[in-house]
Amino acid sequence: MATAMLSAVAATIPKSSAGELRITDDHGGTIGAYWSRYTALRRSGDRVIIDGLCSSACTLVLGMVPPERICVTRNALLGFHAAWQPGLLGLPVTNEPGTRTLMRLYPAPIRRWIMQQGGLGPHMIYLSGPKLMAFYRQCL
Repeated sequence: MATAMLSAVAATIPKSSAGELRITDDHGGTIGAYWSRYTALRRSGDRVIIDGLCSSACTLVLGMVPPERICVTRNALLGFHAAWQPGLLGLPVTNEPGTRTLMRLYPAPIRRWIMQQGGLGPHMIYLSGPKLMAFYRQCL
């Protein structure tokens, strides 16, 4: 049963070719869904190419896939913000335990960069270009 579930989750991860996942326009979603996807991706051994927007829960890939299997292109753009949940009238309310989980999961250099930007809050902070390439190798 667990194997079938992992296979089903792995099938939802778009692949650009055998052995790699290319992220180009991912605005994120629920932490749980990304946790499942990236757990399957980590186990697969596939590499990750970030070639565009990867924001919100998409950035969990940084903590769940070994950094040697991640590369970034010049188009890569990472967007970070605090975890949130719908509150009164559906308005976003910061989820402190979720935000702490995100921060613990990110690699130490990314955590330091986030803290230098003021930490995770309600507004998106972005990492791209040479600053991003200081953390991850450039894709060839």
